[in-house]
Amino acid sequence: MSELFDAVDALVASRSPLPPPAERRRLRQAHALTLDEVAAALDVRRATVGGWESGKSEPRPPEREAYARLLKQLAQLYPAPAPAPARAPESTGVVQEDTTAPRPGSETAPTAPAGSADTTGAAPARHAAPSPAAAPPPAAAARAGRPAQTSRRPGTAKTAVPRTPAPGGAYMHGPLLVLDADTERNVTGYGVDGLILDVPAKSLPALVEWTLTEAQLGSEKLHGSGKDGDALLVLTEAACERYGLPAALSEAERLAGRLPEGHKVIKQLERADWQLTKRGLGPWARIYRPAHGSRRQCVQLCIPSWRALDDRSWGHAAQLPPPELARVLGVYAARVMTPVGSTAVTGLQLMSVLNPPTRASEPDADGRRHREHRPGSLGTQPVDPAPCEAVDGHPVLAHLPRFHVRGPDERLFEEAYDWARDLTDAECMQQHLVGLDVNLAFGAAANGAVVGLASPPEHVTDPVFDPAVPGSWLVDLSHVDLSRVKVGKQWRDLDGDLLPSPFTPSGQRPTGPAWYATPTVAYAVELGYDVTPVEAWLRRESGRFLDGWYKRLRDAYVATMADLGVAEKLPPHQFLKAMDGYKSRDPELGIVVDAVKMTVKGGIGKLQEKARGGGWKPGQAWPALARPTWRPDIRATVISRARVNMHRKMLALAAATGRYPVAVLSDCAVYAADGPSPLDVLPYGTDGKTVPGSFRLGISPGMVKHEGTQSVLWGADVLERLGADGHVANLARYIKTGEVTAKDTGE
Repeated sequence: MSELFDAVDALVASRSPLPPPAERRRLRQAHALTLDEVAAALDVRRATVGGWESGKSEPRPPEREAYARLLKQLAQLYPAPAPAPARAPESTGVVQEDTTAPRPGSETAPTAPAGSADTTGAAPARHAAPSPAAAPPPAAAARAGRPAQTSRRPGTAKTAVPRTPAPGGAYMHGPLLVLDADTERNVTGYGVDGLILDVPAKSLPALVEWTLTEAQLGSEKLHGSGKDGDALLVLTEAACERYGLPAALSEAERLAGRLPEGHKVIKQLERADWQLTKRGLGPWARIYRPAHGSRRQCVQLCIPSWRALDDRSWGHAAQLPPPELARVLGVYAARVMTPVGSTAVTGLQLMSVLNPPTRASEPDADGRRHREHRPGSLGTQPVDPAPCEAVDGHPVLAHLPRFHVRGPDERLFEEAYDWARDLTDAECMQQHLVGLDVNLAFGAAANGAVVGLASPPEHVTDPVFDPAVPGSWLVDLSHVDLSRVKVGKQWRDLDGDLLPSPFTPSGQRPTGPAWYATPTVAYAVELGYDVTPVEAWLRRESGRFLDGWYKRLRDAYVATMADLGVAEKLPPHQFLKAMDGYKSRDPELGIVVDAVKMTVKGGIGKLQEKARGGGWKPGQAWPALARPTWRPDIRATVISRARVNMHRKMLALAAATGRYPVAVLSDCAVYAADGPSPLDVLPYGTDGKTVPGSFRLGISPGMVKHEGTQSVLWGADVLERLGADGHVANLARYIKTGEVTAKDTGE
């Protein structure tokens, strides 16, 4: 009889009741469980659990009984919210896919218009991820009126990010989807705010067609004279294989940066009249058809397994599950822009997106409008640099001998600091070395920078220096003595040997005439010294081209740091406490913070992109030169301002306290101190204020945070190990972790 009972129990278990798919997802998220955790507990694949939650498959015994038990216990902990009032059917042919737990503005999915050709199958089925009941939504989500997602860590809420635009607009499904495929070759798209779409396309050409006609993906333009952002599709390894692409590139393909022209998928695209840009089908690919009128037909692909998401910019983003990756990229897209390549490429593109080169003209006699140059932009045509601004091998230098080495009187060399010195006896008696790092240093330097615009530079001999005119100046600054300088309006006597020169990246005092950008020469005047330029290349048409770019990136950085618990205007002690382990509060948002910082640095670097590839020869043009944004003069201005800003802060601190840096690397300065905290370096008073014009603790761009602390004994050891032939190791390079690599030691 017991065997019969067991059989009956097994029969009942085989039909264990389960809640609807969307409710299964809600319960999992409410308890802060990931798909991987559930899959491991039930001994199934992650994609299998995803299929249960999307409704594409149903669990079978013996997993079904265990899954039902899990959901039953979660339902007791997190009762379902009251259902929203029923909505009257709309007349546009939309179908409500999920009524279990609707998200405001996200209950419907579009179908193809009546009479239209259906090239991809059914319309996308949408599965909304309701907000968890375990915790109240964060402030950002509450302001936006949308639910928040939950973190993997119980009791911690993830931040919901505004869509681009809000649901109900032309792009109600957001800017991007991360596509994944299961073992049955079914494709699911994961979007922002927990969105899940069934993707019916069976081939890459059909996927592009579906994206443009039915998926409702994209982003609104960031400037009135600009264009909407293209949809981004991120393909996992499984999705690559589903659409006939390799999960990884071969070594030859990786070096080429693309698939070979004869690849079967490229031929499929060609047969469907889709085109690829010159960079081909690589980690970041753009698939398009020529625009019809003002309507763009373009889709961007991102393939993480082909190294599209460089770990120097995106950390471990490429290893994230699709929903989490969609969140990371969605936050970045909403706050910066939809990625169009590396963070450097995106940073450069953002400049033009926020400051478009053209605008619509006034109507002509026939009432028609055309595109015209937009004042304040860089225009549509590239501008040759001045010879002193050109990098080696540029066509404007083709007349130089083949192996000619240009000195400072021939070449503008505005770069970030890499300077260090030996410790003094007094510093050796102190206990600690403390690193201070400037937040978004290049971004802060870009803010308010007056740069040349669309006009070419004008050559002038014996010019009178004008700090308001951007350009490059040949001038001798070797007479500037840092032992006696103006700090503010007062002359101060300092130990000039303990400060780097503000005029060279190495910090060494210049020995004769050299080319400098306007901000560097202006700083020599600020220090109280006369300047007499010999010649100059000046740009009379100028403006603050980068202000909007800075503001966009600043806001993205500050908002994301606030989500991580680090707000602006915190008192020094509270700020240092908030910064302690801030990334661990939400590692995904930590990825976004790093990506924003690399967007700033990379965008500025791209203004002077050098030739790449083995086929290039000096004197020949390379593709980057065809861009109006190939502007080494703008890069030089920003880096000059960043270096001068750094020096001004170090000078003010030295004048007020007698403290001098022992090493400076780009935006990090290292000081000897008796204690391990930045507060042992910076003299904050009881009023919360420190030395005017010097370093200030805070999260805003231009302010500083704690980079790291090591012992003076550690510093002395590094200097001894790495010092040779008069070379002094830069302790700022190692202050964060204290680790010195074998490459640096020569071992």
